[in-house]
Amino acid sequence: MASANYKITKPKGVATTELEERIAQALVDLEASSTELKPELRELSISGAKEVDLPGGKSAIVVFVPFRLLIKYHKVQTRLVRELEKKFSGKHMVILAQRRIVRAERKGQRQAPQKRPRSRTLTAVHQGLLEDLVFPTDIVGQRTRYKTDGTRVLKVHLDPKEQTNSEHKTETFSAVYKKLTGKDVTFEFPTVPEA
Repeated sequence: MASANYKITKPKGVATTELEERIAQALVDLEASSTELKPELRELSISGAKEVDLPGGKSAIVVFVPFRLLIKYHKVQTRLVRELEKKFSGKHMVILAQRRIVRAERKGQRQAPQKRPRSRTLTAVHQGLLEDLVFPTDIVGQRTRYKTDGTRVLKVHLDPKEQTNSEHKTETFSAVYKKLTGKDVTFEFPTVPEA
């Protein structure tokens, strides 16, 4: 297992978990066995992994990757997720970028050396997680529904063209988003009226 540690990018002093080592080893094995994925997988690494329990006693694995490598992951994500799901006995795999939220400045606090970037706000990070979660499907609409008891539910409309590929994962997407952000979300595929 020690040979796969170069596939894990973590800050110094942070220990790797057994799940992260298994995923890194699976990436190394895929790189060695697959000739078509080898050039793309050589430069890829992960920054963390987490197992999320789903309704019905199932579980999904969330793989966090460095934000700089997200575009390279997107190029091979569908094939990579398919292969990793085979290796991990059919558990759903989700690949997300490791994003950071920076607190907003308050009055009386020491001034930061620079203004907080928009990409580090809570709203931008949660929106980015949502887009990463449903990739390669596009988000075509989004609504926030306020119920009478004061709870909020985010309704996300996904591209109906990708319904066959990602409809079976909508429960996984909802559970992972709820675990990471604490927000309830439902995914729908809007019907397209025939002209």
